[in-house]
Amino acid sequence: MQARKTRQNLLRSVGFVFLPPVVTSLCKSLSITKINYEKIDELKEHNKNYIIAFWHGTMLLPWYLHGSPNCVALTSKSKDGDLLAKTLKHWNYKVVRGSSSSGGEVALGIMVDYAKNDYSIAITPDGPRGPAHKFKAGAVVAAKKSNIPLVLAGVGYRKKRVLNNWDKFEVPSYFSNSKIIYSDPIKISPDLNYDETGSMINECEMKLNELQKTALELALDEK
Repeated sequence: MQARKTRQNLLRSVGFVFLPPVVTSLCKSLSITKINYEKIDELKEHNKNYIIAFWHGTMLLPWYLHGSPNCVALTSKSKDGDLLAKTLKHWNYKVVRGSSSSGGEVALGIMVDYAKNDYSIAITPDGPRGPAHKFKAGAVVAAKKSNIPLVLAGVGYRKKRVLNNWDKFEVPSYFSNSKIIYSDPIKISPDLNYDETGSMINECEMKLNELQKTALELALDEK
């Protein structure tokens, strides 16, 4: 047990130094097609911020694409969250630490404050522990409280490695054809009651799963 912990700590230490440049190199190598991205461009052209949500297992590409000093990322307080936070800072995000299991309400409040002050938000609604592809409340509630639109993003890679962990994390192969599909902006009314908010969360879950399925099909169809 002690040897295993020592090995894990060593790998994290190595990852803390080398992970950001390695994953940046990987993402730069990808052949990326953005579908419906004009909706993001329209928001930016009108100086409107937004919340973008994507599944934890597919997060590598959307995190990479949306790095900006004007975008806030939510990551867990775990040791693995330390590695992600390091990479996101490398990609110019402002990073907020917290999750549904630890510091979640505080982190959500901080995100809402940022959203109300002209920052966009990037979030994995099934993270950091799952269940995979189960849309937790944070993204919808943040959009509701901050009165900014929610955009969902599905990701597909033609060639990839799928890790054997809870989210079946997808690591694309170098130079792989990749698809990312964006939903139209979704307006979450601040007047929704508890049940209506729950229905909207379920709708977003179904929509994101549809986008994910379509993105994968398009990526696999690519010659």
